[in-house]
Amino acid sequence: MTTGLNDSALRLPPLSLYVHIPWCVRKCPYCDFNSHAVATGAGSREADGGRSAYGLPEAAYVEQLRRDLQSQLPWVQGRRLCSIFFGGGTPSLFSPASIGEILETAEKMVGFAQDIEITLEANPGTFEQEKFSGYRAVGVNRLSIGVQSFDQRQLKNLGRIHTGEEAEAALGMARRAGFDNINLDLMHALPGQTEAQALADLERAVSLGPEHISWYQLTIEPNTAFYSAPPTVPGSGLVAAMQASGREYLAAQGYARYEVSAYSRAGMASRHNLNYWSFGDYLGIGAGAHGKVTLPDQERILRSRRTRAPHHYLTAASPDLIATGLAPPQSDPVAPEDLPLEFLMNALRLVGGVPSDSFSRYTGLPLTALKRQWPLLQAMDLVQPLEGHIAATPFGFDYLDEILQRFLEQC
Repeated sequence: MTTGLNDSALRLPPLSLYVHIPWCVRKCPYCDFNSHAVATGAGSREADGGRSAYGLPEAAYVEQLRRDLQSQLPWVQGRRLCSIFFGGGTPSLFSPASIGEILETAEKMVGFAQDIEITLEANPGTFEQEKFSGYRAVGVNRLSIGVQSFDQRQLKNLGRIHTGEEAEAALGMARRAGFDNINLDLMHALPGQTEAQALADLERAVSLGPEHISWYQLTIEPNTAFYSAPPTVPGSGLVAAMQASGREYLAAQGYARYEVSAYSRAGMASRHNLNYWSFGDYLGIGAGAHGKVTLPDQERILRSRRTRAPHHYLTAASPDLIATGLAPPQSDPVAPEDLPLEFLMNALRLVGGVPSDSFSRYTGLPLTALKRQWPLLQAMDLVQPLEGHIAATPFGFDYLDEILQRFLEQC
C-alpha cells in the first residue's frame, strides 16, 4: 500500500507523559513488562543516602528522569500535558516526595492542563495510609490498584504478595487519603478458574465501588515464567462464557465498556488511555519507556524508546545517551504506508471508535487511505461504514486481530 501525505501539515493531538518505574517487590510469573524485583534483603523502612525504603537508587533515578524529560522538550511543541501515568513495575515503591519531585519537574518544564489526570499504579502489598495520603498531597489524583484476583489460591498462582483482604483494605486507605478516582485491575481466565469464580472476583470488586475496572484475560507471553512452565488455563469456550457473563454483569452494575478491557462509571474513563487509543501523543521517560510524538513542521510521527536495563539508564552520561538507550535508535519515523495500520491498532480498541476526521488530522493522510480496504471488511460485518466514525461493529470488536490481519492482506 502506498499513500501520500496531505498538503496540510499534521495537526497536534493532545500530549501525555508516561513515567516508568521499573522495580517491583517480586516479579510475577505472567508479567512481560520491563520490571525487576528488588534485591533480596532490601526493604528497610527508612530511606538512606538517596536510596528508597526498598534499597532502590531513588534519588538518582528521579534525577535521570528529569534529564530524560529535558532532552525531549523540543518535541513538546508548546502543548501542556493532559495526563500523566506512573507505571511499572510498582511506582508505589517510590516515596511521595520523589513522585512529587517528578510532577514538579514536569509542570515546570512542560506545563499542566487545568484538568490534568495523574495516575499512579500501586499494589496492595505496598499500601500505607500515610504514604498514600502523601501521594494525594503532591498531586496524584487517580490510583490504579493491581488486585488481579481476590481468591487466595489464584493470588498464589499469580505470585502476588497480597491477600484479598489486603486488597479491600487498600481501597479503603485510598478513599481515606482523598482519592475519588480509583481503578481496580482484575484478571480472568486464570489457572483452573471457573466462570463462577471469575464472576465472584468481579462482584467483590464492584462491591468496593471503584470508578473504573480493568478486566483483562490472562495471556501467556514469551520471556515469562508461565511461558517456560505453562499453567493449565480455561479453554476458549469457557473463556468466552466468562467474558459474556462478566460484561453483562458489569453493564448491569453501571460500568460501561469503552475499550477492549476497560469499564467505567459515567464520565470516569481513563483520559490517559483514551489519548493512547485515539492516536494521541505521549512522551515516555524511564527505563524501557516508549513514546510517540508528532512533528507537524516536518510532517513526521516518531516513535521512541529508552534502554530497558535500569543500570544502563541510570549510568547514561548525558540525555543523548539516554535517548539512544545504548540500544536500537531512540526515534524512528513512522513510514506513511504504516500509518493506517498504526492508527487502526489503536482506534479500533475503543468501543465507539474515533471521529473519522481524526485520521487525517493526526496522520496527515487522506481518508481514502482507509477507504480502499474498508468495503470488504464492512461486507464481512467487521467494521462500520466510514460515516462520521472509524469503528468496529459489535461483532467485529471481538475479532480485532482478524480485522488488522485482513487489512494487512488487502494492502
